[in-house]
Amino acid sequence: MDKKAVAKNYRLFAVMLAAMVLGCIVGWLAPGFASAIKPLGTVFINMMFCIVVPLVFASIAGSVANMTNRRRAGKILGVTIVTFVVTGAIAAVIMFALMKIFPPVLQAWTVIPEEEIGEYASYSDMIVNFFTASDFSGLLTRKAMLPLIVFSLLFGFAVNLNGGAETLCGKFLADLTKVMLKFVNIITYYAPIAFFAIFADLVASYGTQITADYGRALLVYYPLCFIYIFTAFPLFARFGGGKSGAKIMFRHILRPAVVSLGTCSSVATIPTNLAEAEETGISKDVAEMVIPLGATMHMDGSCFSCVLKIAFVLGVFGQNLTWGSLFGIVLVAVLSSVGMSGVPGGGYIGEYIICSIFFPSQMALAFPILVAIGNLVDPPATMINAAGDYVVCFIVSRFTDGKDWLQKILKKQSQ
Repeated sequence: MDKKAVAKNYRLFAVMLAAMVLGCIVGWLAPGFASAIKPLGTVFINMMFCIVVPLVFASIAGSVANMTNRRRAGKILGVTIVTFVVTGAIAAVIMFALMKIFPPVLQAWTVIPEEEIGEYASYSDMIVNFFTASDFSGLLTRKAMLPLIVFSLLFGFAVNLNGGAETLCGKFLADLTKVMLKFVNIITYYAPIAFFAIFADLVASYGTQITADYGRALLVYYPLCFIYIFTAFPLFARFGGGKSGAKIMFRHILRPAVVSLGTCSSVATIPTNLAEAEETGISKDVAEMVIPLGATMHMDGSCFSCVLKIAFVLGVFGQNLTWGSLFGIVLVAVLSSVGMSGVPGGGYIGEYIICSIFFPSQMALAFPILVAIGNLVDPPATMINAAGDYVVCFIVSRFTDGKDWLQKILKKQSQ
């Protein structure tokens, strides 16, 4: 292992962490200044979003197009989706149990702020919008990430049927992926400045609004996210990569965790996850399908927050969280989280789904409460979502490349 490369990676991590801490201090002491420098963080996020659409298209379509084994492509996709659903359900059950032990709201609220909400889509409209866009131009936006992924998969299969890697289109997709990753490397130099501004604004915006109930909810949620990383993630990595899985996972997960925590975006973490997967030795076709898909479909942190939101609003209205509702809440948590876009706030799709199912007659009251919780827990939730995409690659590799895939890579690297 190149010691200089390791030192360089940790130096960048240290600079990012220092920028985040300094930003928090500035946001607390000088909220006006923090709000003024918010555009510095927005610039970074916007640049990442500009890269993400072509990167997701090229990586997924190119991965499928250049596969010589179509059965393998289908297997990777199937194992990936099943893994997302299973890990999401596990996360939802864990949070449900915690909410029974530590309810976030001990007494019903007597004064609840009302907020007007606009029209919300029906379930049929949500299904259509999750997987398709009205026209091609609708795919060229981060707000249509899931339809873009579906289009990219189908486009990749079409190129594969037309000749695959030997065609000009197949070579173009492979080369475009490399170019976009180089583009990301250039923008990364600006990341510490952006992280300083992002965290300063985060503290300035929400630091003084946390009441007793919100604080109680956060005291459960934030520690849980970090505990999950150090308990569930190693178990997943060991299951997928064997005895060395957890050790290798911890060696590479820092950068995705920091980027996702700073940008509050699973989509913006895609390039970092792809780079770490490549350094780990994970098969290119596995990484380029699992990680972009995970940006919109792997939402363990969002499953945590979905259950928290439901329990919180139930407490606000003086209702109890019962074990009889476990299956329904876990199902809603998984379904609503899988469909949310990997952007800050998730477009409030999850909040609409929760309101329409659990609080249909109290939507005007429940919606602003859910949005507030979503904003407060967004950073650690996204960290779990995005960093977990890298971990899922271990599980998928086990089923596609064999139980000893990681041992073979380590043996090869040691030679």
